[in-house]
Amino acid sequence: MSSKVIEANIEKLYKMMDKCEICPRKCGVNRNKGQVGLCRTGNKILVSSCNVHMGEEPPITGEKGSGTIFFANCTLKCVFCQNYPISQLGNGKEVSIEELAYIMLGLQKKGVHNINFVTPTHYSAEVAKSVYLARKKGLQIPIVFNCSGYERVEVLKLLEDTIDIYLPDIKYADSETAFKYSGIKDYVEVNCAALKEMARQKGILKINEDGIAEKGVLIRHMVLPGNVENTKKSLDFIARELSKETFLSLMAQYHPAHKSSEFKELSGNLTIEEYEEAYNHLESLNLENGWQQELE
Repeated sequence: MSSKVIEANIEKLYKMMDKCEICPRKCGVNRNKGQVGLCRTGNKILVSSCNVHMGEEPPITGEKGSGTIFFANCTLKCVFCQNYPISQLGNGKEVSIEELAYIMLGLQKKGVHNINFVTPTHYSAEVAKSVYLARKKGLQIPIVFNCSGYERVEVLKLLEDTIDIYLPDIKYADSETAFKYSGIKDYVEVNCAALKEMARQKGILKINEDGIAEKGVLIRHMVLPGNVENTKKSLDFIARELSKETFLSLMAQYHPAHKSSEFKELSGNLTIEEYEEAYNHLESLNLENGWQQELE
């Protein structure tokens, strides 16, 4: 893709922030002029942390780690969010586009396998611009878009030449559960369309001879206590609508956090029996690239 096309796509992303429609909530504020959207973000980039992270899935972490950059704030309001001081309280330090590019280059010098943007959706324009700048200055490793899966297809299309690996969630398979826990009524339909677009762009996860992901899609789903049927339906969607070769991480690390105590079914830990039931369903669907995790 030519530089002119990439620059045009970046311009389109910034234009979307005049009456913000970067995320599916399309709140319509002028974030370019500093107005704060439903994501609690204006025109400032807030980074909570940037470091070498060893806790991602094996093809992302490898032996040298993933260069994670955690952004503050979020487009969702998940009651069980384990990163709520970052996602909900907005804890972060302001950085410029140029500083963000140099953060990436610094992580690359440390030998990480990729740059891993965590909760980047509401910063899609800034991500695209900073990656473009970093590439011109020597960034060569893959870019990971580590997101909630609540994404606009129109925005994903503008990010196609920026992102190498999509690492999205599939949180819910029914709208009632999505609204109950994340305050979003259209998560399921939006998420399904987004996952299909990601799969169209990047395909099945490509892993090199060293076991490191280079390009593709890796979907995450965290099993919630008292919600195994939600998990089963989510897995059904992947097997039916995407591919049985889809790389999938079935996450077991749920623990009560943020506002979980307000919901009886979420106030305790995930049980071994619940997770085993979920993983057995994954196996029954012949999802051959599913990762099983041990309960913590």
